[in-house]
Amino acid sequence: MSEQKQTTSPSERHVVIVGAGMAGVQTAVALREQGFTGPVTLIGAEPHQPYDRPPLSKAVLLGKAEDSAFDIDFETLRITLRLGLDVTGLRPADHELDTEAGPVPYDTLVVATGAHPLTLPGTEGVPGVHLLRTLDDAARLGTVLQRRDDIVVVGAGWIGAEFATAARAAGCAVTVVEAADRPLAGALPAEVTAPMSAWYAESGAELRLNARVAGVEEGRVVLAEGAAHSGERAELPAGAVVVGIGARPTTDWLAGSGIALDPSGAVTADARLRTSLPDVYAVGDCASFPSARYGERLLVHHWDNALQGPRTVAADILAGSAVAAVAAVDLDETAPYDPVPYFWSEQFGRFVQYAGHHGAADTLLWRGDPADASWTVLWLQDETPVALLAVSRPRDLAQGRRLIEHRTPVDPAKAADPSVPLKAAVR
Repeated sequence: MSEQKQTTSPSERHVVIVGAGMAGVQTAVALREQGFTGPVTLIGAEPHQPYDRPPLSKAVLLGKAEDSAFDIDFETLRITLRLGLDVTGLRPADHELDTEAGPVPYDTLVVATGAHPLTLPGTEGVPGVHLLRTLDDAARLGTVLQRRDDIVVVGAGWIGAEFATAARAAGCAVTVVEAADRPLAGALPAEVTAPMSAWYAESGAELRLNARVAGVEEGRVVLAEGAAHSGERAELPAGAVVVGIGARPTTDWLAGSGIALDPSGAVTADARLRTSLPDVYAVGDCASFPSARYGERLLVHHWDNALQGPRTVAADILAGSAVAAVAAVDLDETAPYDPVPYFWSEQFGRFVQYAGHHGAADTLLWRGDPADASWTVLWLQDETPVALLAVSRPRDLAQGRRLIEHRTPVDPAKAADPSVPLKAAVR
């Protein structure tokens, strides 16, 4: 990774942040909190005031809130907003961005453009096909729920489950079509996700597994040959189709800039979230980072990563400056960004939380019966917790997350006993 070279004092440099989601907004706020006094410009592609995304699949979608705008006084913080502006390119040699409104110069650039949902091939321009990523998406789908259309959800991942939950709450008939043999197939092991299949039926949603979509037409979804089992329909009526089949980092606009990307399309940031280009950082859903904790590069598409990473970026931008030395918050200017990933999902009356990364685990422990309303799965590596999934067991999550953060070994027998608090299972 390149060193970030500076020709002026960090406190005088113009920081431009591309992306007005959680990662971009929190980077701007963290700069001010840590004492940065120079100009800060936040560029967002959407015309709306910057907003938080998790409520889109919950309160906003169900009409319980009009929006989820951040409660931040950008004017008082002297953060210049340029909204409704698409950034089309980066010319690092000139320290300039290309935009629809002309070039934008920067001294320090932060790439925080997030990720965009994958579309289902062949559905472009088909009426009634929706994604759920933006405030406008949520508004359109809110109208669909009010009409109580028959809805087909393509993909039984996190966003598919959350939308199906909201649609059932609104009284819609819901069928979820999943190409894999279980929900969350790309995220969790089969033995963990198997009990989750029953959640759909409990809510009144139909879950169709091993079912691939052959085509989508207005008013119906056609399944591929062999996707329908005995007694099942090969065509599904669909007043609306919601696609939730994953997301990809929004980095196409960086083509030709020379910035290093990994195979997923994410910017390859270093342990301080610096990119391969001088004076350019990347944070949030669009950036992967090396995790010494887990021994691999991680790409984390979740809210907590977009909240935590900006503090590292802001500290690095200010590193070595007089203003950093007198900042009102404690800064560690050299610590690598190596968090315990965390996210949550509200689905089918359950609060699902996950912390850590289970890829290299050698032991899986169940705490409780997965047929019950609440249970936990704990992953260990050499008897040390590395990840945890808690279903409506917030105390397990809080205690387990601390054990993961501090790499604290546990007694597996005690840790597998749901009546024993995880903090009491420490060796």
